[in-house]
Amino acid sequence: MINLNRVAREIKTVGLYDLVLQDVQRAAGKNRVSEEEILRILDENPQLLEDYMQTNVEYNLSNIHLRDIDVSDLKDDCKQKAQEVNANLAKLKELEKYTLDFEQSATLVIIFSIEFFVLFSVQYFIVLLNLKDWQWWIYGVFASSVAIAYWYGKKQSRLYDTNKKIYDALYMQTLGLIEELEDAGCIKKSELMIEECEEHV
Repeated sequence: MINLNRVAREIKTVGLYDLVLQDVQRAAGKNRVSEEEILRILDENPQLLEDYMQTNVEYNLSNIHLRDIDVSDLKDDCKQKAQEVNANLAKLKELEKYTLDFEQSATLVIIFSIEFFVLFSVQYFIVLLNLKDWQWWIYGVFASSVAIAYWYGKKQSRLYDTNKKIYDALYMQTLGLIEELEDAGCIKKSELMIEECEEHV
């Protein structure tokens, strides 16, 4: 459901993907690469496509380059599958954030940020407010916050794993439905492709 021609064009022209472009240029052994060369290098180096997709997810951009199917002109036998595809596409876009590794997610950054703030507050209360008599209680609160952060991090990690599995299964199911609709002559996948991202325009 990703439009590789769009990917190549965006890597070449959109500044957001400069790091991916640099890796492509390194793989090509030259500074100027055409879209065709980018496509070839992405095919030879799947990790570069993963880097592009991860960049999108980090910036809340979708890697699903398909628009919803217009069901108004479809026959009943096609209409039901098309509506299912549309529902699946919405769900996939909702779950897409879970395709990131949890270790690279914003959730983990937030947990660490809160813990840093708590540690700073602990030092503030003890040193600047001269609460040395209470320091063991304050350190106890900090230790409790670390335990809670650890528990919450593990819980979120499991949530990421679970939702990633749901995403992968739904993705494959949706691809199958799209192929069935195309084989039945209900749709043309090429007409559903979104050629450019509105956020980049």
